[in-house]
Amino acid sequence: MIPAGGFDLAVARRPGIARPDVLTVYIEGDGFSYAAPGRRAMDPTPTDPVALRLALRHPGGGAVAWLARPCQYGPRARNCQSDYWSVARYAPEVIDGTGAALDRLKADAGASRLILVGYSGGGALAALLAERRDDVVGLVTVAANLDLGAWTAAHRLTPLSRSVDPATDAARLSRLPQVHFVGAEDRNVTPAIARGFVGKMAAGAPVAIVTVAGQDHGCCWAGQWPLLAMRDDLARVPGWGSVKP
Repeated sequence: MIPAGGFDLAVARRPGIARPDVLTVYIEGDGFSYAAPGRRAMDPTPTDPVALRLALRHPGGGAVAWLARPCQYGPRARNCQSDYWSVARYAPEVIDGTGAALDRLKADAGASRLILVGYSGGGALAALLAERRDDVVGLVTVAANLDLGAWTAAHRLTPLSRSVDPATDAARLSRLPQVHFVGAEDRNVTPAIARGFVGKMAAGAPVAIVTVAGQDHGCCWAGQWPLLAMRDDLARVPGWGSVKP
């Protein structure tokens, strides 16, 4: 755990084989938010930490870190109120706290730039961070709910009233290299969500949406990651897998 604003966040790190210029940080999904419809979970720790498993399969020998969300792997940590894995999961204080954790991870690694990779809700948080920072050189998301308004409306969910919607300021990312992976069979976050998010950017933005045939929301992104992470689309992201083991 590291202190991160008002929170304590679980982290894992893989040092690079050389002093890094770019640190790649994987951000975990929303985790176990609800035990049943309308009933919040007592502990949001994910039953399957997909982002962690993706990080373990990151290509090359560059520096990599993984970052959990508030109260995952530490329900007795500071400010573990259930709002932070429900209506406030992308609240300003969550964005700020995660940003503080990125500062710490970057400083510890000796890096000057970041690539952010987020799975599911971690992708939404990664986009929010990229919209607010000047040290992010690439954004990669996997099955990410990048447009909260469209996502909650599609599922008739209660709006995330204390959260910031990454779609609101998507135009800020019009010059940032991005790759958004979506599952063709994902019924939780459909490919239309990513298309709507990218559609809010300027024409000609350096963005690729990669639709993965047969893929749903959870299984089996990690198993496919060694191949997906080597796609030519990711060549637009500076420093992606550039240090060979």
